[in-house]
Parts: sequence; structure tokens; C-alpha cells
Amino acid sequence: MSASVVAVNISRNKGERKKAAPEVHLRENFGIIGDGHAGDWHRQVSLLAQESIDKMVQLGLSVGAGDFAENITTRGIDLMHLPVGARLGIGPVVLEISQIGKECHTRCAIYYQAGDCVMPKEGVFATVVSGGVVRPDDEIELL
Repeated sequence: MSASVVAVNISRNKGERKKAAPEVHLRENFGIIGDGHAGDWHRQVSLLAQESIDKMVQLGLSVGAGDFAENITTRGIDLMHLPVGARLGIGPVVLEISQIGKECHTRCAIYYQAGDCVMPKEGVFATVVSGGVVRPDDEIELL
């Protein structure tokens, strides 16, 4: 089974759930245009596997794509075991994994609902090596 994009999600501000969009525009060395996490730093784009979200659903949470503030929800690729420096191609877009997981300094609403959250352990962050448009159902390849 090939890896693909399940959803692309965006929010103006950091620390909030993201809303699904029909497409997102990624700019080289910046991130997603219009997203609160874009900028000149190492966590320009966040990715989380649908398989990770499904684990939270099995714990009884009513959550879906974007609820963990991820920009790109994926299926069929083991994100959390990719090494830093790995590159993903999504059409013309090239992302380079810059960080695996993150430390959550404040407990989010998800943590309080479920007693756990997948983003700190299973989410990954990337920088944009080359920009373009990403849409749901786009194929993802490990470069």
C-alpha cells in the first residue's frame, strides 16, 4: 500500500486545533502560507499519522484530522521511525524531517480528555525544502 495524505489542516494561531482545507500552499524555508507555525525555524510543518489518531479514537475520543494541530495527516508511512534528515516527496513538495515528537509544556484539552496524547511521541516536524501545493489523496514517497 502506498503512503498518502489523508488531510491538510491549517490554523492562524499556534496551540489550537487546525481546520481541514482543500489544499495548502507550502513555501520553501517557510512552511504553509497562512498557518501559525510557518516561519524561519525548524518546525515549519507538522505531520501525524492517521494510524496514531485511530489509537486515540480507540481510547474513546471523538477526534480526527487536525485535532492534534498537525498540518498534514498521513496514512501508510511510519512517521515516528523516520530519522531526522529523511526527506518526503509530496508532488513537487519536498519536506525534510527536522524533529521527532515534541515536549508539551502545557497539557492540551486532548490530554485531559484521554489522559494521553499522541502528538508529543508520534508527531514529526519538517522544514520545506521545495514548495508547492499539497492536497488530500496526494501520494507520499520517501526520497
